[in-house]
Amino acid sequence: MIKFQTRNPSTLRSVLMGGAAAMALTGFSGTAMAQGADDMAVEETAGDNVIIVQARRQAESLQEVPVTVTAIGGDTLERYAVDQVADVVSRVPTLNVQVGGSGSGGQLSLRGVGSSNISAAFDSAVAFDFDGVQVSTMRLVQAGFFDTAQIDVLKGPQSLFFGKSASAGVFAIRSSDPTPTWQIGATGSYEFEEEGYVVSGFISGPISDTLGIRLAAQYNDIDKYVELQPGTPAVNQFRSQKNFVGRATLEWDTDFGLNANLKVQYVKNEGDGAIGHTDISCGANGIADPVYLLQGGLVIPAGNDCNATDGLYYIPDTAPPLAQSVPTASGPTKALGYGGVPFSETELWFARLKLDLELSDNFSLVSTTGFVDLDATDVDNYSYAGLLAPGVPGGVGTSDPRNTLKQYSQEIRLETDFTGGINFMLGGFYEWREFLFDTAQNGVNISFVAPDPITGFTFDWDKAQTTKTEAVSLFASTIIDLTDRLELSGGVRWTDETKTSTISVPYVHAFLAATPAFIQSGFFSGPIEFQDSNWSPEATIKYEVSDDVNVFASFKTGFKSGGIDNSALPSNSLSQAAASGDFSALVYESETAIGGEVGLKSQFAGRSVTFNATAFYYVFDDLQVQNFDAAAVQFETLNAGEVTTKGVDIGWGWDTPVEGLSLSGNLSYLDAQFSDTFIAGLGQDLDGRAVARAPEFSGNLAFDWMVPLGDSLELGLGGNAVYSGSYFTNEDTLTDLKQDSYVSLDGRISIGHPDGDWKLSLIGVNLTDEIWINTSSGRPFLEPGVGDDLVLTQNRGRQIFVEASVRF
Repeated sequence: MIKFQTRNPSTLRSVLMGGAAAMALTGFSGTAMAQGADDMAVEETAGDNVIIVQARRQAESLQEVPVTVTAIGGDTLERYAVDQVADVVSRVPTLNVQVGGSGSGGQLSLRGVGSSNISAAFDSAVAFDFDGVQVSTMRLVQAGFFDTAQIDVLKGPQSLFFGKSASAGVFAIRSSDPTPTWQIGATGSYEFEEEGYVVSGFISGPISDTLGIRLAAQYNDIDKYVELQPGTPAVNQFRSQKNFVGRATLEWDTDFGLNANLKVQYVKNEGDGAIGHTDISCGANGIADPVYLLQGGLVIPAGNDCNATDGLYYIPDTAPPLAQSVPTASGPTKALGYGGVPFSETELWFARLKLDLELSDNFSLVSTTGFVDLDATDVDNYSYAGLLAPGVPGGVGTSDPRNTLKQYSQEIRLETDFTGGINFMLGGFYEWREFLFDTAQNGVNISFVAPDPITGFTFDWDKAQTTKTEAVSLFASTIIDLTDRLELSGGVRWTDETKTSTISVPYVHAFLAATPAFIQSGFFSGPIEFQDSNWSPEATIKYEVSDDVNVFASFKTGFKSGGIDNSALPSNSLSQAAASGDFSALVYESETAIGGEVGLKSQFAGRSVTFNATAFYYVFDDLQVQNFDAAAVQFETLNAGEVTTKGVDIGWGWDTPVEGLSLSGNLSYLDAQFSDTFIAGLGQDLDGRAVARAPEFSGNLAFDWMVPLGDSLELGLGGNAVYSGSYFTNEDTLTDLKQDSYVSLDGRISIGHPDGDWKLSLIGVNLTDEIWINTSSGRPFLEPGVGDDLVLTQNRGRQIFVEASVRF
């Protein structure tokens, strides 16, 4: 019923034969199984060892595709209770993930290159591809994921096949599809450290000979997602998180060459604020610096301790003089009220329709339509400190952002499948999106003097910025078999992107509006425009040394559009722009990349051993950077002059002679630094300094052992050790805070039926309870020249799960 298409018979033969030990590159123990319409026939024919990726928008063997890919299968995600994007970092060296915050809501970076987690205006430099649709908002990383068939992480620029927001790589998630026979499964787990539970289930099967369905849902409830420091003046001493995800998939495989796959997903996330695992470093002076307000007219004791590694956080509720109704409140803020207690709520609808139509034996048409509708609101306090009196919260810097996004995208590809030496792909892409960032804030906290005399509001201002984007691109690629073993491939993508942004400020506290530093209530900017276009070429040559050894060399370019910053406050830069009518200071330039890599993919010893390696060199121009001036409480949007990244990625694996035992690992060497003048926010030139989140060495070592205990019982053992070298955590000064090297350990033990009918598991994640820093920046409201506290975003600590699952 479901057909697998490939370029020629020799490729199909290689796909069928090439997977015996292909799991080695994946850096995990287990099988990465794809479940798309193009993949299932290969699985049924070749068995469980084939790993199929879509790094060039077509189904290819992991060992054959000339792209650096780490694939993580659904089985591994289940074995280690991976339910958030941030948990994947233990499987992919040089991948860094931050979840949380009031701006973009998250950050992905690869090989030291990523985008700001502060501004929601930035596209991610690591494209977030969800079932073939690029989702522009990082808010989706907060929602977690479930019922996943496979995750592919592609390193290096991928603009030819994935478009404008893949200048540093791609993080691609493929969800599970309907199965050819009826299956029902359910899983329940309890986690002891954070006291959370997860229940999930699915039902999947054929409605008819041509129509299949899959329904899946998951509910996650964590009582102690964030544990506050004892004595923190907050109603919720433990910040909880609740997350529901539901998905319906329909797949129709007709008799006239059309395969249609429709996915509709709903996500609802609720929590006790936007701030996640964020701690404070007390800096060189060794004290928790007070909150310095109104030019020293009000100084609030900090209240937090200086222990930034104990997994306890100090996030006080809003100070009572500031905790009144939010100006122009809407959505959950208006419905729930506020009262100074942080909360967060996100709703997201995602839909994707993929149509594969066989026009003839040699031509096919692929259409991918995507739709995203996001509405996210949260209230939190970004002083990370403050104690007015014993038991009285002194949280200031309150922000009430509402993010709404509507995104529509359409991609069409014409593909060939000739048995001769040349095949090609032609395609077009269109994206329209409208993004609203509406936030009331206390950046000055003037209501400590008095509420606004006109409205009674205690917030400093309310600002709304709407940005509309239209992007069009055309692309073409070709694969030429020069000989039976020599392949030349390449192509080019042209992209044109236009953004139009408008800013309105319906309310400014009267005390602030009376000063020349602030704009007036009722301000409207009119349209602020940005437009750019780009050509992104790519070329690769691959040589099949033998049936088990491939070598390749690639030239690649990348592109990430610029735009209009939406984090400017109604003081300083925005008020200056309003006075002059020149908003160019809010515009940041596009980011481009150029470079290449050479790689080896090989298998030995009857394909029981796999060794893959890639050496790369890339130069990024106008890298988009955003820093925060803690003393002035202002965001700074910059384009770094140049960043050069070079290094080596190695992946290996061994399907040992011991029955059921496999070993695998990854090792990365990375040298990523600013390679031209870059005057950062505090005036220092970072030329020659390493970029943030770029450890020189990182890697992992994993094992998986399935031990038969009879015909109906199987013991499972597994483990994963992760190493990361030290790295800078910010891009502000030559001496930014460094995260020391660390080691983290995961492990699992299970007992169950060999066919997966039932299983009981004990799973440990980050057993060493290692706390590391993803990013750092100056803490807001520091006394100029005196305070030196830093805000640190960190990972989750140790997690211990007991899990039970059944399938039939």
